[in-house]
Amino acid sequence: MVESELAALGRAGHTVELFAARTDDLEADRLYPVKAAVRVATGLGASPLPAIRRFGPDVVHVHNLFPNFGRRWVEGLEQPLVATLHNYRPMCVNGLLFRDGHVCTLCPDGARWSGLRHKCYRDSRVASLPLTVANLPGPAADPLLARADRLILLSELAADVYATAGVPRRTMTVWPNFLRSDLDPGAERAPARPDGFLYVGRLSPEKAILRLVRAWPGGGEAPILRVVGEGPDEAAVRSAAEGKRIEVLGAVSRSHVIGLMRTSTALVVPSAWYEAFPLVYAEALAAGLPVLAWEPNVVARWADADGTGAKTTWHVDLAATLAEVEAAFPSLRARCRAIFEERYSERAYVQRAEELYAALTRRA
Repeated sequence: MVESELAALGRAGHTVELFAARTDDLEADRLYPVKAAVRVATGLGASPLPAIRRFGPDVVHVHNLFPNFGRRWVEGLEQPLVATLHNYRPMCVNGLLFRDGHVCTLCPDGARWSGLRHKCYRDSRVASLPLTVANLPGPAADPLLARADRLILLSELAADVYATAGVPRRTMTVWPNFLRSDLDPGAERAPARPDGFLYVGRLSPEKAILRLVRAWPGGGEAPILRVVGEGPDEAAVRSAAEGKRIEVLGAVSRSHVIGLMRTSTALVVPSAWYEAFPLVYAEALAAGLPVLAWEPNVVARWADADGTGAKTTWHVDLAATLAEVEAAFPSLRARCRAIFEERYSERAYVQRAEELYAALTRRA
């Protein structure tokens, strides 16, 4: 998303500079784990302030400081500061609010040593300790969140979660991720007969794809499910798919995914965590593909409220739900593309960004 924002703002005529510290470049240092742990726990450490001052921007926009930048440097920043919160890291050690197969809010609810107790980061108490210490004061006291003139949340659900944890709602703006213009597959005529359901994403517990594969109806009359992606649950997914009309495709090219989106009945999003903003949702809408999503993840809210698909739960008859979707979803394809243009296109993003940055610079 950072690269997409750089490209979109550049195409719109703005001068943008990226100040980045990449783990791949830093971890050759044998002391990197220790240095990163100290940065995370204390907020002190590497700072982009000298580079920012040389560049002299009107606005500074932070996307992710973990684990390669300190956080205290923002207190010396002179320009308006915007921060995008892509996950729940300032209140959750693993950043997902998800543990042992379910949503977990122990830490933001006040039991702030829970991440350490449950080894929520990389299944290690040693690795979880710096994050636990950093989060003890609560997200409202995080140096970045406290200093930011505006916090960008990717959904109303994320904004609600942060507000419940004590972050002032007045500092938040909700805007979603977007699909930049050179990745937009463009609208094409809907297929005469959409074929099958499609999952695209990581094969991991929080995505609940294994649960969906196990629940998928058997028999020759069941619709086909195509699963695209890799991850720790891949072997279990392949095993559970045996004997069912399920194709586990592994990792495939983006052009292959877009082709599948153009011909499928629906994208399925069974995630068991809240999600932030899975870009695959915007890609599906751009291709005119409706979405079936399971609560509690945020895509279920969007699909229902936007008329781009439907929400469901694990407590209904899946076979009946799939039959209803096959009958109703082909008529939603034009609606999906229209919602994409309105909310998730590059044009919509640039308009939001320009309005926000202009307002902040006028106020500064």
